[in-house]
Amino acid sequence: MNKAAFLDRDGVINVKAPEGRYVTRWEEVRFLPGVASAIGLLNKAGFRAIVVSNQRCVAKGLVTSDQVEALHQRICRELAGLGAVIDAVYFCPHETETACDCRKPAPGMLLQAAKEHQIDLGASWMIGDSDIDVAAGKNAGCKTALLGRSANASGSAPDLLAQSLLDATEKILDLKSLAQAKS
Repeated sequence: MNKAAFLDRDGVINVKAPEGRYVTRWEEVRFLPGVASAIGLLNKAGFRAIVVSNQRCVAKGLVTSDQVEALHQRICRELAGLGAVIDAVYFCPHETETACDCRKPAPGMLLQAAKEHQIDLGASWMIGDSDIDVAAGKNAGCKTALLGRSANASGSAPDLLAQSLLDATEKILDLKSLAQAKS
């Protein structure tokens, strides 16, 4: 079985658009500092890097699923050129009111990825910047990391807090080293 680092896209890999707006074109993508290094470290440590992202901009008619797929392919190519391999990208195109099993906090995208990539969810991490990401990870049986802020009292408590993807990656790898040293 494989282990994965499930990564939210906006706010974890790239700068999140202002409230009510969406990143829909390559020209709007701005990688956050240290992202390529973090993903490269995850790759070297044997984690599959898998993006799981809610993209309701599709349901709103702002972009098509094909356009989102093309954007994700470009993101993956650019990161690969920096030594950071994204193994797969999953996204939910549905509106918030739609009853689906893929829109986070539902675990559908993580469960689908686990099935398709033979992933041990208990050995995997969901890394995101919102309580919804933490809940999706918990719902799938993963450990969770919340970036950029304190845990919300109303949300599920993450397993770790970090300032950035690189910070979270370093903490996860430190925990992995500690666990290996104890066994």
